[in-house]
Amino acid sequence: MTSASEKRLTFAKKQRSGRGAGGKVAVRHRGGGHKRRIREIDFSQEKIGIPAIVRAIEYDPNRGADVALLVFIDGEKRYILAAEGMKIGDKIISGNEIDLERGNRLPLEKIPVGMAIYNLELTPGKGSQLVRGAGTSATIIAKAEGFAQVKLPSGEMRKIPLGCYATVGQVSHPEHKQRNLGKAGLKRRMGIRPTVRGVAMSPNAHPHGGGEGRSGIGMPSPKSPWGKPTLGKKTRKKHKYSDKLIMKRRK
Repeated sequence: MTSASEKRLTFAKKQRSGRGAGGKVAVRHRGGGHKRRIREIDFSQEKIGIPAIVRAIEYDPNRGADVALLVFIDGEKRYILAAEGMKIGDKIISGNEIDLERGNRLPLEKIPVGMAIYNLELTPGKGSQLVRGAGTSATIIAKAEGFAQVKLPSGEMRKIPLGCYATVGQVSHPEHKQRNLGKAGLKRRMGIRPTVRGVAMSPNAHPHGGGEGRSGIGMPSPKSPWGKPTLGKKTRKKHKYSDKLIMKRRK
């Protein structure tokens, strides 16, 4: 695996330290960290019928999976999410009437039931939104009435239009979830600052704070630092547009 990135397909990532446009902290425990460059990943892969060759498999500091540098026959270069087992020299292509090879991209209507897929669209032509994490893959369970019934890595069963594209295979680097950081310093280089437990704070800093010695939360339901219910409180809308497409919720 090579480490040097294609500079024309990258740009500097601005450090925001968890702050929004107003300069106020929107996400706590962020800041510091090593400088990074964003790799422009082609999630739509709209170059239909144009073959490409994998020039390099590279590490991407912004995600758990590796990325593959493709060189098309017209000379254009693009990054995509690498499939597990993908090697330098592999040929990749997107289209309707192509082989079901690892890394190739087809519409769901052309992919057989039971095959592992990743990089999955929700809306035809919008680009991939689902199954992009390291080592993940989804499975087509059935097809009916213009929809494919797909089992997602979370365990959710969902209907997705047959015109949506997906990539054959599994996302690379499945061992990412077994990674042991080993020390606090590596967490800091990732841009993550220390997290203090609410029960260790004073009562004016957190609803869980105060008490003598090692006291518990001291209330029926856990609260966020701003007094809102948390730790298991459901936040999904009661009537969401996608409810009719979800056949079985995640565990």
